[in-house]
Amino acid sequence: MPHVGGDLMWKTFEQPANVKEKHERVLGAAMFYAKVGDAAMVYTGDYNMTADRHLGAAQIDRLQLDLVITESTYATTTRDSKYVREREFLKAVHNCVASGGKVLIPAFALGRAQEICMLLDDYWERMNLNVPIYLSAGLTIQANIYYKVFINWTSQKVKSTSTTRNAFDFKNVRSFDRSMINASGPCVLFATPGMLTGGFSLEVFKQWAPCEQNLIALPGYCVAGTVGRKLMSAKTPAVINVDKNTQIDVRCQIHRLSFSAHTDDKGIMDLVRFLSPKHVILVHGEKTNMAKLKEKIESDLGILCFYPANNESVPIPSTLYIKADVSKSFLKSSLSPNFKFLKTISRADADERAKSSVQVYDDRVAEGALIMQKNPKFVHQNELMVSLGAENHEVLVAYCCPVCVSDELKDVAPSPGENMPPVLDKHSLVHLLYTKLSNDFQDVTIQNDGDHLQIKSFTVSPCLKEMCPHRIQVNPDCTSNAVNFCCTWSMEDEKLAWGVISIMKDLELKTG
Repeated sequence: MPHVGGDLMWKTFEQPANVKEKHERVLGAAMFYAKVGDAAMVYTGDYNMTADRHLGAAQIDRLQLDLVITESTYATTTRDSKYVREREFLKAVHNCVASGGKVLIPAFALGRAQEICMLLDDYWERMNLNVPIYLSAGLTIQANIYYKVFINWTSQKVKSTSTTRNAFDFKNVRSFDRSMINASGPCVLFATPGMLTGGFSLEVFKQWAPCEQNLIALPGYCVAGTVGRKLMSAKTPAVINVDKNTQIDVRCQIHRLSFSAHTDDKGIMDLVRFLSPKHVILVHGEKTNMAKLKEKIESDLGILCFYPANNESVPIPSTLYIKADVSKSFLKSSLSPNFKFLKTISRADADERAKSSVQVYDDRVAEGALIMQKNPKFVHQNELMVSLGAENHEVLVAYCCPVCVSDELKDVAPSPGENMPPVLDKHSLVHLLYTKLSNDFQDVTIQNDGDHLQIKSFTVSPCLKEMCPHRIQVNPDCTSNAVNFCCTWSMEDEKLAWGVISIMKDLELKTG
């Protein structure tokens, strides 16, 4: 079974993991499907269940899974309409540059930068704006090259227009030089990293944050403790602590927009519901939010869910699937119906009588054994020993039971070892016992074979032995007027056997 701690796979798979389906968080990303024997799991990484401008929604086949490990960045967040989010973002950017301000968009080089560049480039064309849009030199520009080359991995809409124009040949976007940080005039700048944890985006932020005309647009998720996260909860003007020795006087506008490539809680629930695994492990999220999502998955979907801390192991039991043949006898036994009848009475209206109905259902059960050999096979329980090539040994229980006889038979009752008088020969005693037991066991079949009675595996016959090894006690109520009967039965009928014996001990055999 795989052991998972936080975001880390602790068990090395004995078979290689397969890239299963499109991941659609960034270009070329994928979910991983791993299988060891019959244990199967999917590791999602980061994914998005909603299509955006340049990538489609994540896709995956329906699989039989023991485990799904899914990210839970937005475990308790449900996003608004994409159209509304884009409109508000474009309005904030347009108002800023129209008033002569600068817009800083801290974004990761791969994914969100391309998505927002497409949005702004299209808007600039429609609005005929001449304000420059810059990409900071480095990874973002290099990433754009790969988007152009692997355009077939993008959304259907982007691919369909690629013959006339590559969507990543931005008309209004150009590279940015560090010397232009304090240049006059409005502009829009994409800079990395996305959470303002350091690097060029933080350097530009320090220069632009004190100006009220400028705008900081945070397009994605920011980890707690980062400058980006502090800005999300700040109300300007504010003082932001970058580190122990650095404070920034923030007077610029702050716009938070949800352009993150991570799926929201609805997307996570949709994926888990679609895959229907036996277990779910949540990773890459905040503990309190993961706890809430865990409860939702377990209550709404009935799937056991975990959210382990880093370095914590979670044992996940796996299912073993076996292909097995079936014997004709086992198959025949499973085809025998076992009808059950359930009588129901419906509530009556004021002017009607109560109505009753009978529901019939088939409660059949097939009993057998699975023989785990080279070719596994289900056999009927009666075939088991033969199939294994073993001799069938049956364990029988024996007991010699004394039964009282009436006074009228006292004079003819034999002493142990004597010949049986005609009135008390074997057949007569068996017949007398049969008559008595038939009154008490009307719901079972008692077979009278003349010299013994048979009830399932329980067999009883008169015992003429003077010293029977199975006679361990005598009946104190009829020591001198007793006839002994030897009883044998198999363990499966033990309850029945002792029920018959208890009745025999209380009997008094009579001729009439």
